[in-house]
Amino acid sequence: MRRLLSLMLFLVPAIAPAQSTRADSLAVLAFADSALALISRNDFAGLSTMMLPEAMTFATQEAGGRLQLRASTRSQMAAVTSTTPFLERGFRGEAKVDGRIAMVWLPYDFHRDGRWSHCGVDIFTLIKSDEGWKIAGLVYTAVQPPACTMHPAGPPKR
Repeated sequence: MRRLLSLMLFLVPAIAPAQSTRADSLAVLAFADSALALISRNDFAGLSTMMLPEAMTFATQEAGGRLQLRASTRSQMAAVTSTTPFLERGFRGEAKVDGRIAMVWLPYDFHRDGRWSHCGVDIFTLIKSDEGWKIAGLVYTAVQPPACTMHPAGPPKR
């Protein structure tokens, strides 16, 4: 019976993925930019509302040739507080959308207290819930200057 079921599944044509449009891609890129805007306002509680309850965030960084990994849940993200001014700017983002799932690859630079801190890539995995797009997962790299790229606009205006 299992062999017959496997054969039947093999013979069933795959369902074509939903075609995404440029508007879909622009919408998820704008969603990711909104997340960066909240980070730049130190509004991590606001950022957490953009996340699914089960969402996880992973920060990756190399130090001395070894991977450093920091994981956070949505509730941990909501509890983050800081009085240090942040500015995170994304650029040259790419989006892939298939129906209710999407992925955004977004290079960024990060400034802390007016100084260039680091840069890297944010990777957002998104799910479109009945309320709209939500972050299912966020993974990002943190690379120290000069081994990374600053925003094409150059240093932020003060």
